[in-house]
Amino acid sequence: MDLNKAMIIGNLTRDPEVKTTPSGQSVVNFSVATNLTWTDQSGQKQEKAEFHNIVAWRKLAEIMGQYLKKGNKVYIEGRLQTRSWEDQNNVKRYRTEIIADNMIMLGSKPVTTSPSEGEQVPPQDDFSQAEPKVSTPTPPVSQVEEEINVEDIPF
Repeated sequence: MDLNKAMIIGNLTRDPEVKTTPSGQSVVNFSVATNLTWTDQSGQKQEKAEFHNIVAWRKLAEIMGQYLKKGNKVYIEGRLQTRSWEDQNNVKRYRTEIIADNMIMLGSKPVTTSPSEGEQVPPQDDFSQAEPKVSTPTPPVSQVEEEINVEDIPF
């Protein structure tokens, strides 16, 4: 049995960029930073950031593009995929991405200021609460909609 599963919790390093393919599918990409903190042998606190490229398709892409912003804390679940291509100098390049199939927005609910009274009130949007909501769109498939991969059949 094989398993390709990635789960990360981190902060968006840039706003999601939503595009539409020629066939009309929405696709979004952005990156998430995860931080590792440890104490070395001399007692000094050390930190290292890891940057993850995220790609999502269809309805999940639209949701991410609408609600996620740079700095948001988010849980992303998906699978790892590595693409390769040749650049303009004929050098083979590789990029490993997490193809997201689930997302949970984390963090506290933002607060806005009422323009008439100057008092702080929670926004009307209900997409971010103390208990984060889970969006569960259909799982992504390859760019060719009709093709079914034998390995994806659950029996």
